[in-house]
Amino acid sequence: MRTTPRKRRTVGAFAAIGALALALAGCGGDGGGEGGSGGDASGKATAPTVRLPKLDGQQLQVVAVWTGPEQEAFTKVLKEFEKRTGARVSYVPTQDAMLNYIGTKIAGGSPPDVAMLQQVGALQQAVERKWAKPAGAETKAQLAKNYSQGWRDLGAVDGTQYGVYFKAANKSLIWYNTAVFENAGASEPKTWKDLLTTAETISASGVTPVSVGGADGWTLTDWFENVYLSQAGPDKYDQLAKHQIKWTDPSVARALTTLADLFGKPNLIAGGAAGALQTEFPTSVTQTFTGGDQPKAAMVFEGDFVSINIAQTEAELGTDAKVFPFPAVDGGEPPVVTGGDVAVALTDKPASQALLTFLASPDAAAIWAAEGGFISPNKSLDTAAYPNDVQRGIAKALIDAGDDFRFDMSDQMPQSFGGTPGKGEWKALQDFLKNPKDVAGTQARLEADAAKAYENGS
Repeated sequence: MRTTPRKRRTVGAFAAIGALALALAGCGGDGGGEGGSGGDASGKATAPTVRLPKLDGQQLQVVAVWTGPEQEAFTKVLKEFEKRTGARVSYVPTQDAMLNYIGTKIAGGSPPDVAMLQQVGALQQAVERKWAKPAGAETKAQLAKNYSQGWRDLGAVDGTQYGVYFKAANKSLIWYNTAVFENAGASEPKTWKDLLTTAETISASGVTPVSVGGADGWTLTDWFENVYLSQAGPDKYDQLAKHQIKWTDPSVARALTTLADLFGKPNLIAGGAAGALQTEFPTSVTQTFTGGDQPKAAMVFEGDFVSINIAQTEAELGTDAKVFPFPAVDGGEPPVVTGGDVAVALTDKPASQALLTFLASPDAAAIWAAEGGFISPNKSLDTAAYPNDVQRGIAKALIDAGDDFRFDMSDQMPQSFGGTPGKGEWKALQDFLKNPKDVAGTQARLEADAAKAYENGS
């Protein structure tokens, strides 16, 4: 039976992340100050906070979905682990369907040593299949010291600790090209209705308003979850996440109809539906901040990690690129959805447990924090480690929220439904983007796929 770790989630307290990001977006620039444990924004190391064993000669393979700048940043974390322990670490980027890859490797007798899983459901399934190894005493000590109970619970199954949430995300932010907004006389919207009005204003100015990375189905699940959380409320959100209500519920129809107000207007989406479905997430960001005041789009929705893609353009965060919280829908609270990557040991090697211990320390978090495009749930990480005020503000609000958060809905579901390219929710929402009028048909497909996935537990 699938188990769901205890999570305490409310919308209001965690909405501070978006609000604080908005307040600080104009600051931008590099921040000064001394770094905290493990490093600072300049990347200079400080005194280690965790003791690691000597592992000379041990080989370790780590798998995650990160490529490009994220892979480069994570590699720096692994290099520091090598330096401290003497182990040798190889990194293998995989596709989003992580469990499929791991299962194939295990069947072949060569499992990865540590996997960075993106879904709560995937962690639970890895435990059910007896792939995951419980976290050791040293890792649990770091978690107790550095993490709130809510984040520890997310990495546990049936009361046993398995995972370390190394990288978190606030997935309720909309980033915009300031030059386009200024030329159009547009302002930051506070409600969904205002967002649609702002989009029409920008469209009339000659720039397509919204960039959608529809080639990556997970971005569409995030669109749905933000609308649904604000409109239907946290209780309904929890029920749908656990499949306690069906996808044919009227609340789902209402959210899809709301999304269709945007998706159903080709003039508001860069490239129209066809173009959006061919646009991968990184491109959805870079095309918004390339081309000065005549980019392919004026706004792009996604999490704090958008900043790492903005950094690949000439746009300056806080000046050319700013951010506002995902707007409130139909009088609801402004939504905030969070996600994260959890490190899990798949072998009993001492090096596997040592890496989990390192990833649970502020030392490891500080290395990636300095690179940008990263938010840590580690409360012992000094926010001075982040490279600018925007990310510092988002990170501080995440920590200040304590255990009051809602985790990404699709990441709580069986991977075959909530986390597999070309299947389940990802495919159904891509089809919906193509034909936003088919609300009832989309609901029927979602429910059929969800029922099958929950019945099979995969």
